[in-house]
Amino acid sequence: MKNKLRSWFMEEYSGMEDLLETEAKPDVSRVEKKASIREWEERFIASRRIQTSIQIRQKSFRVLYAICAIVGSVFFIFVLLYATSHLPMFGMDHPLAQEVANRYIEAGLEETGAVNIVAGMILDYRAFDTLGESHVLFTALLCSTILLRLDKKNSRKVREDYYKIRHDRYFGTEADVILQKVGFFLTPCILVFGIYILLNGHLGPGGGFSGGAVIGAALMILSASCGFSTTDRILTYKRLNILSFAALAFYSISKCFVFFIGMNGLENPIPKGIPGAIISAGLILPLNVAVGLVVACTMYGFYSLFRRGRIGSD
Repeated sequence: MKNKLRSWFMEEYSGMEDLLETEAKPDVSRVEKKASIREWEERFIASRRIQTSIQIRQKSFRVLYAICAIVGSVFFIFVLLYATSHLPMFGMDHPLAQEVANRYIEAGLEETGAVNIVAGMILDYRAFDTLGESHVLFTALLCSTILLRLDKKNSRKVREDYYKIRHDRYFGTEADVILQKVGFFLTPCILVFGIYILLNGHLGPGGGFSGGAVIGAALMILSASCGFSTTDRILTYKRLNILSFAALAFYSISKCFVFFIGMNGLENPIPKGIPGAIISAGLILPLNVAVGLVVACTMYGFYSLFRRGRIGSD
C-alpha cells in the first residue's frame, strides 16, 4: 500500500488504470448461438409434449373414473331394488323372517352354552361381525394417534412453552382436592363393576363392549383425579398397543381355529361347561375379555390423546 501511494505521488502510477482495465470477453459465434437456441427449443417442445401427455392421461382417467362410478352406482341400485322387491310386505308374517331368530332362541343355549342369548349370538353365530367391530375400534385409535400425537416430529417448537402453560393452567384437574377424594373412592368400585360385567356377559346383561366401556371410564376418572402420572405407570403407549394387538390376535386365532375344526352344527371339541356357571359357554368368556380390553384401551386412548396429545410415556 505504501509503494502504491509513493508511486502515485511520484506520478508513476495512476489509480484509474485498474478501473479502466477490462478483460476482453470472446464473442460467441452465430453457429453456437443457433445451436443453443435450437437446444432450448427442443427442450421446450419435449416438456410441452410431456405436459400434453400427462393432461391426456388425466382426462382419460377422469372419464374412466366417471364411467366406472356411474356403472357401479347403477349396479348397486339394481341389486338393492332387486333385494327389496323380494322382501315381505310391511306387517306381513313371513316364515323365513323368523327362521334365524327362532334358531337363536331355541337352540342357542345348546349350541353355544351361553345363558345370555345376545352373547351367544354376537360371539358365536356372528363372531366375525364382532371381530370386525373390534378392528374398527383399534383402527380408529391408530388414526387418532397419528393425527393427535405430539412428539419430536410434530411438536410446536416455538409455541411449546405457551401450550404447556395453558395445559397446566386450564387442565390441571388433579389439583382439585374434592375430585381427588371422590376419584379415590369411586375408581375401585367402578373398576370392579366393569370387571363383573365383563366376566358375566355370557350369563346376563353385559359383555365385552359394556364392560370395557365401564373399565375405560374408571381409567379416565383415575387420570382426571390423580393425574396422568398415576395412569402412566399402569398403561403406557407400548402396553396399550400390546394389549389391543394381543386381544385382537387371540380373538382372530381362536375363531379361525373353531371354524377350521368344526362349523355350526358339527362337533366342537371345546367344552361348553355347565350353563349358568362362571366358566362355561366355551370361548365366549375369553372372547368377552378380549373385546373388553380393546374397548377399554380405545376409550382411554381417545381421552388421553384429546386431552394432552399423547398416551403414557414411551
